[in-house]
Amino acid sequence: MKKKIVAFVLTAAMAATMVTGCGNTALTSSTETAATETTTTEAAATEAAGTYTIGISQFAEHGSLDNCKEGFLAGLAEAGIVEGDNLTVVFDNAQADTGTAATIADNFVSQKVDMICAIATPSAMAAYNSTMETEIPVIYTAISDPAGAGLAKEDGASVGNITGTSDALPVTNQLEMIRKMLPDAKKIGILYTTSEANSVSTIEEYKAEASAYGFEIVATGINTIADVPMAAVDMVSKVDCISNLTDNTVVSALQTVLEEANKKNIPVFGSEIEQVKNGCVASMGIDYVELGRQTGAMAAKVLLGEAKAQEMPYEIITEASLYVNTAAAEKIGMMLDDAYVADAKETFSEITVE
Repeated sequence: MKKKIVAFVLTAAMAATMVTGCGNTALTSSTETAATETTTTEAAATEAAGTYTIGISQFAEHGSLDNCKEGFLAGLAEAGIVEGDNLTVVFDNAQADTGTAATIADNFVSQKVDMICAIATPSAMAAYNSTMETEIPVIYTAISDPAGAGLAKEDGASVGNITGTSDALPVTNQLEMIRKMLPDAKKIGILYTTSEANSVSTIEEYKAEASAYGFEIVATGINTIADVPMAAVDMVSKVDCISNLTDNTVVSALQTVLEEANKKNIPVFGSEIEQVKNGCVASMGIDYVELGRQTGAMAAKVLLGEAKAQEMPYEIITEASLYVNTAAAEKIGMMLDDAYVADAKETFSEITVE
């Protein structure tokens, strides 16, 4: 008999990132391309046999997880599984509560959905537990450490009827970026939730790599979102900058962290594009829409009978890109190296708080 994950008990192991055209020729080409893509999608939809119901469980409300959902549905559509056509989506958000995540997963099982898509580690762990005695496959995304969360083996192989994609943070890229932007910095502060396995493992990676870049990591663990204000006040008095993770609880309270850091002119570096839009100075992060799209493609293979979840190792997006917010830097009087910023994939000149 499979062994269930004992969810949210062991701190070190359990849970808890455009088309343009001009001129008549370009317009004609774009129209023809769009028509071709529409035809291709419609043809794929025709070939996708049957209809499907997917329960999407998202652990918290923040930009990177929203982007994962958007990309997931896009990846399915590209395989001919289209919401409102041959796909019914049942969506629920746990609002960063692990108990709610478990209830959502149980409800999806009772509804006998064809698949559960779990966005973020706590939701994935809950879905795996709830489906263990069923045939319902689980496809996860935005899981920084699937093996550490008990959702995969150390070699990446599945532990059961579950697979998906990992948003393992490019820690060394982030440390290198911070060193280039802050040549004299010595201490990096990181807030993390002790019950999020993805955060615990990422903290360890930061500590292991920091000395190579001349940094000391000052990590502070929290239990709930209510702990963030006091932890943030304490942290900004001890560090030269803060590096934010994809920790679901801390990201949900990002504005609180930014408020305290801005009072002390302490730069906060994000871990993905949405955090930079919302006020972090910069990030070496991944594209969460593309991560979701990759997840959707994997889910489509399972639904169409092309593969089984238990036979598919989890996948990782490894490419990291630089995102910069010049308005966030100006707000704290931080000078940016124009030559370095010029290489950014995207630069934002305003702060967008959602």
